[in-house]
Amino acid sequence: MKVIITGTAGQLGQVLRRLAPAEIGAAPLELITTSRSGGDGSVPLDLADAAACRALVQEHRPDWLINAGAYTAVDKAESEPELAQAVNAGAPAAFAQALQATGGRLLQVSTDFVFNGAQGSPYRPDQRVDPLGVYGASKAAGEAAAGETLEAGRLCILRTSWVYGPVGKNFLITMLRLMREREQLGVVADQVGCPTATAGLAQACWAVLEQGVSGVHHWSDAGAASWYDFAVAIAELGQVAGLLENPARINPITTADYPTPAQRPSYSLLDCTATRQALQRPPLHWREALRQVMSDVVA
Repeated sequence: MKVIITGTAGQLGQVLRRLAPAEIGAAPLELITTSRSGGDGSVPLDLADAAACRALVQEHRPDWLINAGAYTAVDKAESEPELAQAVNAGAPAAFAQALQATGGRLLQVSTDFVFNGAQGSPYRPDQRVDPLGVYGASKAAGEAAAGETLEAGRLCILRTSWVYGPVGKNFLITMLRLMREREQLGVVADQVGCPTATAGLAQACWAVLEQGVSGVHHWSDAGAASWYDFAVAIAELGQVAGLLENPARINPITTADYPTPAQRPSYSLLDCTATRQALQRPPLHWREALRQVMSDVVA
């Protein structure tokens, strides 16, 4: 089976590559990876270039394309809406157009930011999207564009939340650095979601291919947390793992205390029940996932 993964220089893409199975079903895996700059055996691909995205599919004719690349700078997107739209909406549209012609299938990784966070209970995959900012709107547009082009059974949209891992730019890596540099930190306590480790998310992506799953699905680790809860756990488990000696004191603050260019959903927990059943993968609590990730972080 031939599979293309985009964004393999990113935190999810790196783990997708590392955890790639030798075969899917009875078919040996032929893996093609892309990143913006190329290198490390990857094909250079600028996701903002729709023509290049179509050409990639036309040249390699994959059975599946996992679109793990994205414009993820939530605040910066407010001042770069055209670029966010090109990467997060234009690329999925181009991939879908080419895959529709070649007969391949698309796994589009998406986000909890397609919801407005107002309902206060976990969002089901079938609920209407209503993003608050440019980033969420661009990801929602990518979902819609792919869904309008690919015929039923050939598209899986997998929404996730608060992604982090042992490498890349993410909340965990940032908190570990700040906890070493400062005596105290204020972390937002009135935004609730669920941290999701890249390893579990990557395994879910490969399970989509193995199970041939299509439609809209949600995947995160289990449980719920605020950013404050997440930061406190990082401090506690960071000490246990030997990554922190005397971490900064964590103080809860409100969203109003920490204004950002982009508005974020105050509650973005995803209902993953149906997806866990479809992928035959049991839930793992986010705190246990964090403990496992800590063992892979380089001090």
